[in-house]
Amino acid sequence: MKVAGLFAGIGGLERGLAAAGHETALLCEIWEPARAVLASRMPEVPCERDVRDLKAIPDDVDLLVGGFPCQDLSQAGLTAGIDGARSGLVSEIFRLLDRRRVPWVVLENVSFMLQLEKGRAMRILIEAFEERGYRWAYRVVNSLAFLPQRRERVLFVATTTDVDPASTILVDETEPRLALTDLDARAHGFYWTEGVRGLGWAPDAIPTLKNGSTIGIASPPAILLPTSDVITPDIRDAERFQGFPQDWTSPAETVGRASLRWSLIGNAVTVPVARWLGERLAEPGIYDAGRDGELPANGRWPKAARFDGDRRYGVSINAYPRWEARPALMGFLRHRGKPLSARATRGFISRTERATLRFANGFQDRLRDHLERMEMLERVNDVVAAIAAE
Repeated sequence: MKVAGLFAGIGGLERGLAAAGHETALLCEIWEPARAVLASRMPEVPCERDVRDLKAIPDDVDLLVGGFPCQDLSQAGLTAGIDGARSGLVSEIFRLLDRRRVPWVVLENVSFMLQLEKGRAMRILIEAFEERGYRWAYRVVNSLAFLPQRRERVLFVATTTDVDPASTILVDETEPRLALTDLDARAHGFYWTEGVRGLGWAPDAIPTLKNGSTIGIASPPAILLPTSDVITPDIRDAERFQGFPQDWTSPAETVGRASLRWSLIGNAVTVPVARWLGERLAEPGIYDAGRDGELPANGRWPKAARFDGDRRYGVSINAYPRWEARPALMGFLRHRGKPLSARATRGFISRTERATLRFANGFQDRLRDHLERMEMLERVNDVVAAIAAE
C-alpha cells in the first residue's frame, strides 16, 4: 500500500511498514528536530509541516497512519485527555477522512488512553470511525516481543474494505519468555527518577524509553549491571532499543541540542512492531471468533477489542504477537553507558528508603556499592583538579 504518515516523528511507523513492502508517499511533521531527521533519512518523501494546513490526502494513498501526540494522554504527561491541545490534533485525521475516506487507517498511542477518563479518549475515536463506516480492531502490543524494551502501546486498525481488521492485528499470539530477576547473572533496567511509587523494574530489559522534555532534558532509564555498576544507556543504544540503526537521530543536532534526541526516541514508534503489523496488512490471517467476549460494563476498555460492523467485542489476547530472538541485555548494549552520578544515586536511594515498595533482595545494597565508588571517584577528581590549579 501507499502510505501517508501524519505526526510522523522520526519515521518509526513508516520505516517498519517499508520493511514489510509498503511505500511512504507523504509525511507530515511539525517539530524541527524530527523534520531534520526525516529530511536526512527519507529525503525522497515530501514532508508537510502542519497537519492543520494539509488540505487532503492524495488519491493514491491506501493507508493513513499516525502516532498522534500522546502528551495529554500519557500517565507521565499532563493527562488532559483527548481534548488537550496536542492530543486533540487527532481531530485533524477525521477532517481529512471526511475529505477522502482512505481505505485503511492505523493509529498508535499510549495504553493509558484506555483508562484515562474511564476510556473517554478511546470511545471518542471509536465512535468517530464507526460514524464514517469503518470497522476497527485494536490491541495493546508490547515492544518486548521484539526487543529488550518493555513498552506497551495501543495499535488501532480501521478499514472500509472487505478485509476484517481483526485479521491483521488479532491473529498472532505467542507466550513471552520473560526473564526472572537475578542480580548476579542479568542486567536490570529501572527508572532512577522514581523510587517512591514506582520503579519500572525490568529483568534483562529496560523500562519504557520516555520522551524527556521538549527543551532537551533527557530522562533515560538506568541499568544495574551484575558488577553493581549503574549506568544510563548511550543514545545510540537507545535508538537500537526502538529498532532504529544507531545514529538515526543525529541529524537533529543540526537544528537543536543533542539531548533532544532522547525526546525523539521516546516519542517514536518501535520499528519492528510496525514491521510486524505491515506484514499482516499485506497478508492478513484468519481471526478466531472464539476470542470474542463482552466489553467491560465499567466503561473502561480492555487490552484488545474489535467492531465487526454490527457489534463491539472485547478480545482475549496477550500483548505479544511474536517473541523474536535477541541477545541478553548485557550483550545488546554496544556502547559504554554513562555511570549514574553520585547525586542521582543518592537521591534515588533516599526515595527507596522512604518507599513502601518491595525491592529485589540486594538491590539497594548494590546501589550503595555504586554510590561509594562514584563518591570515591568524585574525591579523586577533586584532588586532581586542586593539584592542576596549583
